[in-house]
Amino acid sequence: IRYRIKSKLSKVYDYEYYTAIYIYIYHTCIKTQNRYQNNHNMDKTTMLLFSILFLFTFLTIALSKNICNQDDKDTLLKIKKSLNNPYHLASWDPQTDCCSWYCLECGDATVNHRITALTIFSGQISGQIPPEVGDLPYLQTLVFRKLSNLTGQIQPAIANLKYLRTLRLSWTNLTGPVPEFLSQLKNLQFLDLSFNDLSGSIPSSLSLLPNLLSLDLSRNKLTGPIPESFGSFKGQVPDLYLSHNQLSGSIPKSLGNLDFNRIDFSRNKLKGDASMFFGANKTTWSLDLSRNMFQFDLSKVETPKTLGILDLNHNGITRNIPVQWTETPLQFFNVSYNQLCGRIPNGGKLQTFDSYSYFHNKCLCGAPLDSCK
Repeated sequence: IRYRIKSKLSKVYDYEYYTAIYIYIYHTCIKTQNRYQNNHNMDKTTMLLFSILFLFTFLTIALSKNICNQDDKDTLLKIKKSLNNPYHLASWDPQTDCCSWYCLECGDATVNHRITALTIFSGQISGQIPPEVGDLPYLQTLVFRKLSNLTGQIQPAIANLKYLRTLRLSWTNLTGPVPEFLSQLKNLQFLDLSFNDLSGSIPSSLSLLPNLLSLDLSRNKLTGPIPESFGSFKGQVPDLYLSHNQLSGSIPKSLGNLDFNRIDFSRNKLKGDASMFFGANKTTWSLDLSRNMFQFDLSKVETPKTLGILDLNHNGITRNIPVQWTETPLQFFNVSYNQLCGRIPNGGKLQTFDSYSYFHNKCLCGAPLDSCK
């Protein structure tokens, strides 16, 4: 009961919400009746009438309350129509309060209960992103996820959403480029365009987003180099996920000036030196550069003392593993399929990983591989 009452209206239908209120108040009235009767010697009939009157008054107020903004409601009904009135949005009934509709969240009184979140996830939705999403001016979260029949390009009207903090368009069949207009969303913190069919190059203007905390463009068909501007993000250094694309060229050296927490550039066609991501003074937690064409001397590389995940497999990295790496709190580690040589340093976490983390190198030896000769 308490869960139902405290949960947001978007999570339950109206009849469930008010039924929960009714049950909660009924039990509250019974308890109040017992306490009051014991203290004031009131007869049961009078107390019951008092309880019924209180319950009736409360439900009359609750059932008459409609906090949904009419402009937002009209816009949402247009969005529903544009998506061919799917069953997934069956709760979007024009006769009910839109703040109770599935997939939505309303803000509090400070924003006049305007729609602040639209999250459509894993439903039988077909068509393109409706342009009307740009007519929800107080939207902070916009999610279209795991919708395999969602097609077309990223809707330009999204640029109108000046308060947007989270944009997640993932696991769909969206095509076209990563649009330049995304750099206009100055409040954006989380941008996830992963698992789509986006193509073209990565816009350098994304580095202009002053509040960006995470950028995920993984598992698309993006080509070209990593932008030089990614070495000069305007705000906090974001987590970068660019894996499973067709990115090529060398990593800009300017990226070495930043202290990333998480980087995943795996499964691309990147080449050259990637040692700029290492350094004893950095605070990186996860670094995945696997399945590229990187070539650099590993013996000169110091790992951050915070590094927990390191994957360098399937590159052309040379020389030996430094002894300093025994001081790294690694939880996952893989340097297989490179050109490494020499003895694996003994100590720390390095012997806790099996031979698959080291095999197919030029001449690595020592536990967990065969002994050095």
